Amino acid sequence: MRSSKLLLTAVVATAFLAGCAGTNFKRPDAQAFQLGKSTTADITRVMGAPAATGEAMKNNEKVKSSRYAYAEGAGSGRYPGVTPARAMVFTTFNDVLVGQEFISSFPDDATEFDDTKVPGIVKGKTTRSEVMALLGKPNGEAIYPLIKSKDQNAMVYSYTHVKGSVFNMKLYSKSLVVSLDSTNVVSDIEFASTGEK
Repeated sequence: MRSSKLLLTAVVATAFLAGCAGTNFKRPDAQAFQLGKSTTADITRVMGAPAATGEAMKNNEKVKSSRYAYAEGAGSGRYPGVTPARAMVFTTFNDVLVGQEFISSFPDDATEFDDTKVPGIVKGKTTRSEVMALLGKPNGEAIYPLIKSKDQNAMVYSYTHVKGSVFNMKLYSKSLVVSLDSTNVVSDIEFASTGEK
């Protein structure tokens, strides 16, 4: 999922550089799309045409992405000085949805999460419900080939924001991918962050 995070970071930064860019959208309902079932056509029917598309290799498989982004140059973000922006990436494999991730630095739907609680997640012990009790609802999800195992799924927590001007842009981003086995127990944890808040 790290490549997905980097794609979203680029989408948010690009939207910021445009000042006020993209078509405004709201996060789709949780039941709007289902991993392993929804198709590219389903996504386009609900979201409209994507702002950009791309391809990547994950676990030796080629996946495709559809990206949506919006930023307000004059608005107020989650933190002082942050340009409010939101982005969403849908990833498909053989035209079937295998990942979706929403990121926002708008105050009303910000995807900020408390990364100081990540050490409380323990492989082989912590359950899905315990992760959600710790961090809240995830803002993304993924299955193979975005994660290694074909019989597992992952919860994604991610946040990105941009501060400063076009000539002095500071980007902050963090991402947590929690993989779960068939019994909904944590099997793997990946956390990364870049920049300063």
